[in-house]
Amino acid sequence: MGVLIILILVSLAVALAFLFAFIWSVKSGQYEDDYTPSVRMLFDDEQDKSTNTDNQS
Repeated sequence: MGVLIILILVSLAVALAFLFAFIWSVKSGQYEDDYTPSVRMLFDDEQDKSTNTDNQS
């Protein structure tokens, strides 16, 4: 029975740690730009020509 109480306390501590990390990330602005990641794959990346010739064998 004692192990059950320890497991409940540990799971609550882990859940609170994740809740704190989520709240901290929201307050620090991690989720402010929700438009750019969805269209980033549509933009062409300019590749340096010298790196393209080095990689080709």
